[in-house]
Amino acid sequence: MTLAGFLLLAFQFALLTYYDPHFYAASRVHPVTPAIPNWVWLVCAFTTFWAHTLDGCDGKQARRTDSSSPLGELMDHGLDSWATLLIPISVYSVFGCGEYGADNFDVYLVLAGIHLCFIISHWEKYNTGVLFLPWGYDISQVTVFIVYLVTYFFTYEVWKFSVTLPWLGTCATTQGFVVLMHFSSFGMSVPMSVWNVYKSYRDKSGKMLSMYESFLPLFSTFILFLTFTVWAVMSKCDIVHLQPRLFYWASGTVFSNITCRLIIRQMSNTRTDIFNWLLVPLVVMVTSIVVMDLAAYEVSILWWYAGFVTMCHIYFGVCVVIQMAGHFKIKPFSIKAKKDD
Repeated sequence: MTLAGFLLLAFQFALLTYYDPHFYAASRVHPVTPAIPNWVWLVCAFTTFWAHTLDGCDGKQARRTDSSSPLGELMDHGLDSWATLLIPISVYSVFGCGEYGADNFDVYLVLAGIHLCFIISHWEKYNTGVLFLPWGYDISQVTVFIVYLVTYFFTYEVWKFSVTLPWLGTCATTQGFVVLMHFSSFGMSVPMSVWNVYKSYRDKSGKMLSMYESFLPLFSTFILFLTFTVWAVMSKCDIVHLQPRLFYWASGTVFSNITCRLIIRQMSNTRTDIFNWLLVPLVVMVTSIVVMDLAAYEVSILWWYAGFVTMCHIYFGVCVVIQMAGHFKIKPFSIKAKKDD
């Protein structure tokens, strides 16, 4: 169920990549890129609904069939960490980067905020032993489902209007969504996790790690966000606007790998890695791009890195599943029949 839900989101992402590779399909000023066919939005609504439904039912199904295991937990949250890339980038195609749209760099910052919320929740569990899941995720999925349905019935043109926000004045609808996402990330989700960690230290109910050990899980994520942000800002060919979808994919895939390793550490109650090795080529690449004139090769470098981290992440996932299945003596994707009492 978990994998099926994720594959629906992956199919949705691939479909929108085919019709809207650079997020110009919803723009009137880029006639070279035709509009996304209207039926695609109905498919997106369908895949979003069932992916969310399957993601919400997999744990209940596992408990009902007595098949709960750490492998299931890793599959659930590990695939969710990759889905935090697929969902917002797919929604971005509704608005695009043209008129009334959002800037690609602003969308990258929204994506970074979503990733921060996700890793912070697992950082919270790493310190407290408890994973707190707020209702924000379910609300966001219902909202995305409604957005796709509205777009199907009224086309993407329905979102091309301005709104007035306090302190910000008049701005496009997409800019309003960007502000709302940042408020949800930094005004609600992150403070709640920080408060829960603080309470665990105050009440001595958590693992009582040292300050260094407590923040260790966030180091690789910080380096990831910092390096990709430097690349986006210092790029000599404006890479985040030239290949936005590929840029998002590379950063989101490395983030998923970092998160999966943290989930394994917190389940096994072992010390997390201080530095994810997939960041080594990234830091070398971005340093070279900033120091030298590699504008003519940046797109090729990004393609290579995106393909490299994708293969490494999939290989890592397959190996972990095989090893955990062997350790717990279970067969992935199969459920033993319950014995009658």
